[in-house]
Amino acid sequence: MQVAIRKATLSDISALQILIPESVRALLAKYHSAEQIEGSLGTVFGVDTQLIHDGTYFVAEAVTGIVGCGGWSKRKTAFGSDNVPGKNDALLDPGTEPARVRAFFVHPDFTRRGIGSEIMKASESAARLDGFTRLELVATLAGAPLYSKHGFTTAEHFEVPLPNGAALPVIRMLKGLP
Repeated sequence: MQVAIRKATLSDISALQILIPESVRALLAKYHSAEQIEGSLGTVFGVDTQLIHDGTYFVAEAVTGIVGCGGWSKRKTAFGSDNVPGKNDALLDPGTEPARVRAFFVHPDFTRRGIGSEIMKASESAARLDGFTRLELVATLAGAPLYSKHGFTTAEHFEVPLPNGAALPVIRMLKGLP
């Protein structure tokens, strides 16, 4: 099946609002409790429209529609949707700070087809062109293997408090851009 990677547009938001929870519920179930998954939807996992406005968010589109998404950011917020507590849209300094890899989600029927890797390549290339020499991300336990495959190393493990009282274990990962 052919999948094309393109920049996300505001008209993609409704499709992303369906894709993201579907991806999270199916792909994180092996790693996280239902309480963690449901507590993270809408804050930790969801659409961040700033990424779309910045032109740093990509979608993977098949004949059936959008089957994956992800991107990078030149903003200080490390993860989360428009509704994540503490959101900080201040610009990063490419000379001293790493770009943020953000919000990768793939439809459960399209995993293991290289979609995440293609979006990662597009993100790395775009961040490099914008002057960044390093990348940082906050990975779920399910996402960490993809990022390790792309050269990211673990910096720390921590937990994100969720609105329902649960906490989501995550991994901060780093990578230099050659």
